[in-house]
Amino acid sequence: MDENRIEKHIDLKASPSRVWKALTDHNEFGQWFGVRLEGPFVEGKTVAGKMTYEGYEHLQWAVDVKKLEPEKYFSFTWHPYAMDEAVDYSKETPTLVEFILEPRGGGTHLAVIESGFDKLPANRRLEAFRMNTEGWVEQLENVAKHVG
Repeated sequence: MDENRIEKHIDLKASPSRVWKALTDHNEFGQWFGVRLEGPFVEGKTVAGKMTYEGYEHLQWAVDVKKLEPEKYFSFTWHPYAMDEAVDYSKETPTLVEFILEPRGGGTHLAVIESGFDKLPANRRLEAFRMNTEGWVEQLENVAKHVG
């Protein structure tokens, strides 16, 4: 098992343009992901907000948007499983999250890949990997429900 990289796939019954909107419109992203974002996803910019996911409402959330390639590719970096308010995660190297969309049949094949766990501090690495492995399964199900 590669503990540096999570890769999950799902086939959605929605068009690439619909899936793209769900992923990159900050309001739609927030609905299925469980976060209230302060602004849109813009390449090269940080987008922040507050978690709305039950039990995590006290947490801040932020990503650095890396690339937006319409209806094909969206990526950002973040600090995975940053749940302890007493820890300054900004000193850690973030992981890279990539969404890859491919038209398939009348729908969209969506892959999410998160890599870079080997750069996290040893005391956080396995828990962040485990929690995000489970988390991406749940989030892809949320995307599927969201796009119908």
